[in-house]
Amino acid sequence: MATAAEPRVRDPRDYVDPEVWAREVQLLMRDYPFDEVMATRLFHAAVSYLITAIDKWGQGLEMCCGRTVDIAVHTFILDTRNYREFCHRHFDGRFLEHIPEIDFKYDGSVERTAQIIADNGFEVDWKLWEADYGKCGPCRPGENCH
Repeated sequence: MATAAEPRVRDPRDYVDPEVWAREVQLLMRDYPFDEVMATRLFHAAVSYLITAIDKWGQGLEMCCGRTVDIAVHTFILDTRNYREFCHRHFDGRFLEHIPEIDFKYDGSVERTAQIIADNGFEVDWKLWEADYGKCGPCRPGENCH
């Protein structure tokens, strides 16, 4: 149990139904050369990222994940019914859009995003994020998207 000195770490599994969590992990294993451990790590990172993007809506932080975590984000987005329901439940009925920019940017935004996620109370799998510090994802500047 967390004490006043130890804030509770947010668990991404609290934001996704267990059946949907298992489905997304299975989809990652079906479509990519990931075992269950890696697929789970990636989906954990993706949900932490998406919930943080929802929590930070309108703050102009230009959050983006690197290419590795983005695989799990895209897998979830393509499972449209489950992604839509996730957005509806956690975003007051709104939809968190994906609006990619054409050109990749190399401005440190992946590293900043990982820190924002950590500051938002989620455990960050730093190795997944550090691998893409130099390959920042292209979310359109100024957009409230992920």
